[in-house]
Amino acid sequence: MAETLLELENVVAGYGETHILRNLSLKVVQGERLAIIGRNGVGKTTTLNTVMGLTRQHSGTIRLKGQPIDRLPPHKRSRLGLGLVPQTRDIFPSLTVEENLQAGVRNGASIEEAYDLFPRLKERRRNGGRQLSGGEQQMLAVARTLMGKPDIILLDEPLEGLAPVICERLVAVFQELSRRGHTIVLVEQHTAIALDFAERVIIIEQGGIVFEGAASELKSNKELLDRHVGIAAPHH
Repeated sequence: MAETLLELENVVAGYGETHILRNLSLKVVQGERLAIIGRNGVGKTTTLNTVMGLTRQHSGTIRLKGQPIDRLPPHKRSRLGLGLVPQTRDIFPSLTVEENLQAGVRNGASIEEAYDLFPRLKERRRNGGRQLSGGEQQMLAVARTLMGKPDIILLDEPLEGLAPVICERLVAVFQELSRRGHTIVLVEQHTAIALDFAERVIIIEQGGIVFEGAASELKSNKELLDRHVGIAAPHH
């Protein structure tokens, strides 16, 4: 059986005194593709931010490779193998593509690996962050996170607002990363894309898990999707 890389146990977390996650428990195993879906504002982004230490955790335990990480600041969690690509992208607009990548390099990562996955970034390597299109910025955000050699890649709505052709390119990269053994947790509003990509899916509602199971099972359950996500995934 695959090793459990990340485990949340009865986690209560939010911002300030506000509780958004309510006794959330989940496990992520080595090498899996997990999607977290649900309506807006139910706690999907908060789940990823809590794993990274960017929220206030009131109770419960988070373990990475069996070790509790609850008290660690985000940069230490990153060093232990967590990589978050935030919804806001957070690239350095005043730096070139190459300088952005250089800023993320750790553990012997090579910028050529990023260019191999994203040839477009190699073409644009001398361009500043603010000269990039939204799609190129998203590619750069993903590539920079990869420069930290994370064991788990947390993707927070990476396809939001992007043209379909760019979405396809990014999903192809996520599939390639999965083939290379990366563990990927994807939060995504594009339900159909999330269900195609993931092996396992979690639906969050009001800060708790209301469904956990195989993506294939959820794809064929239109009623459940309608009830909890509000948009049924198109059938392929």
